Amino acid sequence: MDKRIALRDFSLLIALVLIAIYFYSQDPRFLSARNLAQLGIELAATAVLSLGMLLVILPGHIDLSVGSGVGLIGAVAAVLISNQDWGAPPALLVTTLLSLLLYTGMGWIIMKERVPAFIITLGGLLVFKGVHWLVIKSETVAVAPGNQQNLYSALTTFYLPQALGVALAVLCIAALGLAMLRTHRLRTSRGFASDGEMVFLRWFLASQVVGLFVLVMSQYKGVPLAALLLGGVALLVHVLLQQTRLGRYLYAVGGNEQAALVSGVPVNKVVIGAFALMGVIVALAGFLQTAFAGATTTTTGQLMELDAIAACVIGGTSLKGGQGTVVGVLFGALIMAMLLNGMTLLAVSPEAKFIARGLVLALAVWMDVRLSQSRTA
Repeated sequence: MDKRIALRDFSLLIALVLIAIYFYSQDPRFLSARNLAQLGIELAATAVLSLGMLLVILPGHIDLSVGSGVGLIGAVAAVLISNQDWGAPPALLVTTLLSLLLYTGMGWIIMKERVPAFIITLGGLLVFKGVHWLVIKSETVAVAPGNQQNLYSALTTFYLPQALGVALAVLCIAALGLAMLRTHRLRTSRGFASDGEMVFLRWFLASQVVGLFVLVMSQYKGVPLAALLLGGVALLVHVLLQQTRLGRYLYAVGGNEQAALVSGVPVNKVVIGAFALMGVIVALAGFLQTAFAGATTTTTGQLMELDAIAACVIGGTSLKGGQGTVVGVLFGALIMAMLLNGMTLLAVSPEAKFIARGLVLALAVWMDVRLSQSRTA
């Protein structure tokens, strides 16, 4: 096995281990079941949003509005439930449709009017944040009044029982193995290189991670619902990218838009579709983030777009498009979540947190540039 390939594939896992060792040495509570369960819930919103960002970056675009979108959509749902006495299901459905409409519209403007995504989504960032503040009247709006519990707050307060968690883990490991085996055989049958040993090693490591996660969660209250939602979104995005025509088109457009257009790829529809999917994912991330905080405020969703972009780039997604994987993005999001969780546990000042996030983002972009240069050299 080529050592250079092995190092590239497992460097993120090594980074995670080193980060965990450092924070554990500073405070043993970092690896406690309670804190890891909290980390799983904190990770959910950022990782879900990062998967949506992956769909937008793959065809060579960017979305700076998602953080403000998370705040706005979560706020609208909270206001409908808490102030307008809507039930949680209709409120979540209406706000999801609103988010879908907003992001589909932005995608349409970007492709039909040929306006750079950077400008349109930057405008969306400002507009969404302003409307968010208007919706909540610059005040704090609780997800549920008093101690009342509903479907919205259950997103981060419900835990799957241990037996069901173990059964689900076994199913996930089996499904992952079958999917990876199918992909390996398909690539081999079409003449593409695919290392069977590497495929097995990746499956084995993924299985260990899933099993360890369920075991640790069982030490506390069980597998959080938020983690299950993240797993479901990750599976859907993985299948979309690896098993569907839209997924192949996203990679093709990002690799060479003109060549894809000449080859008959409906570039406009593909990119608009990516932004539409981003709208649905922003809605889910908004629900998770607001439910985790228990309320929506003027700072909900702040800078989440930068965390999502950093997670993608850390995970190997190229900002130029055409390259990126779900597994890489999940690792990148976990690195960001572990850093923030560890710094919070150590009572690091907000100023230092901002500096750390900025340095991680700058380092991630630098790595992307260097790797791009090495690939073209």
